[in-house]
Amino acid sequence: MSSFGWRQGVVRLVLAAAVAALMGSASATAGHAGQAARPNFLWLIAEDFGPELSCYGYPGLDTPNLDRLAKEGTRFTRFYTTAPVCSPSRSAFMTGMYQTTIGAHNHRSHRKDGYRLPDGVRVLTDWMRDAGYFTGNLRALPPGLGFRGQGKTDWNFTYDGKPFDTDNWADLKAHQPFMAQINFQETHRDFRAPKKTDPASVKLPPYYPDHPIARADWAEYLDAAMELDRKIGLILEQLRRDGLAENTVILFQGDNGQAHVRGKQFCYEEGLHVPFIVRWPPGIPAPRGYAAGKVDDRLAESIDLAPTMLTLAGARKPEKMQGRVLFGPTMEPTRRYAFGARDRCDETVFRFRTVRDDRYRYIRNFTPDRPFLQPNAYKARQYPVWNLLKQLDAEGKLNEVQKALTAPTMPAEELYDLKTDPHQIRNLAASPDPEHRRTLDRLRKTLERWVEDTHDQGRTPEPPGAQ
Repeated sequence: MSSFGWRQGVVRLVLAAAVAALMGSASATAGHAGQAARPNFLWLIAEDFGPELSCYGYPGLDTPNLDRLAKEGTRFTRFYTTAPVCSPSRSAFMTGMYQTTIGAHNHRSHRKDGYRLPDGVRVLTDWMRDAGYFTGNLRALPPGLGFRGQGKTDWNFTYDGKPFDTDNWADLKAHQPFMAQINFQETHRDFRAPKKTDPASVKLPPYYPDHPIARADWAEYLDAAMELDRKIGLILEQLRRDGLAENTVILFQGDNGQAHVRGKQFCYEEGLHVPFIVRWPPGIPAPRGYAAGKVDDRLAESIDLAPTMLTLAGARKPEKMQGRVLFGPTMEPTRRYAFGARDRCDETVFRFRTVRDDRYRYIRNFTPDRPFLQPNAYKARQYPVWNLLKQLDAEGKLNEVQKALTAPTMPAEELYDLKTDPHQIRNLAASPDPEHRRTLDRLRKTLERWVEDTHDQGRTPEPPGAQ
């Protein structure tokens, strides 16, 4: 080989090595960028909490941390849980499945019988671990915060193994990407927050008597909302101090509706409508459908969060999962309807099914022979207005709207125009108006199809003595 040919060969080798090094560097950079594009998820869950926040227009509340979260993120105005009580609601949103489909519809059921989820249905944390995520349900928080996470699961099925990898905040930074939740007890009874709200200033709904007991109770709930906001502010600041705010998605929701007599355990707006706010981190490109400062009026259900988080984590939505993807490249069409269901709660057996569209809510009561105030030891013990209603009714001090709650039976069907009647006190099920008749027929058929199509297991009564 000539010296020129030798020199050419050396040059080629040097160039090839340089190109390989550059390609390797680019590949490593791409790999790092790919990892950086996989966000962490911090899921903040308040118990028994409706949209009683100033960012939702509720008057007289000081909730600056959640208001700021809403201003920086996307706030959903029509977000619903699929059950108005914790255990069926949580069983649903942790699987992305209606609780009625998976047999988890009776409150605190299957605690001792070994009942397992149907084939192909898993809790979200199992799917996320398959996608490479570290998972947590946090109790142990940094000592400086001065409180602990609730650590609640409350599922109506048996889980074999360890559903979360940790309960300790300290493990998160070294185990990214992570999906962790913190559960907050504040808005669950008993209320223990510092007293700030003047009972004389609260605005009671028309179905509640204007009585000092009712006002004091409502004021305590609003105080609990402000204490919840304070604690969430501390969590968000801790996230920033730990250097995790730039790549962590924040999700905030209620696990079911407000802790009041006509809220929790019942299928009115107050039992199913909850706040939902999501803030995308500034360090990662935002997905399709998300915008900072956006008010999102889409109908959405809490079971939509599981498939949404999975797809944003780079995984595929499981075939059986009934929730819909809210953001990202595989974002699904907006729901036309949101559904809900209530079955046995504690010792009290009702069966309600409900559906709402853009304007109307329809409720079907399969147990109309029973009173709204059917005996329930938990409500009688924890809800002062539950007993107050009975007392004032016996004294003849309730008006016609309030007396609907003390009647000996309930309507078999209820239809409410949420635009003109947001408190749902004018039942239109017997209205002769042609629009109301058409709406009643449409929503009744829609609900019947949903019951069939989703294999509602509440059609079969729970065996006597079931646990």
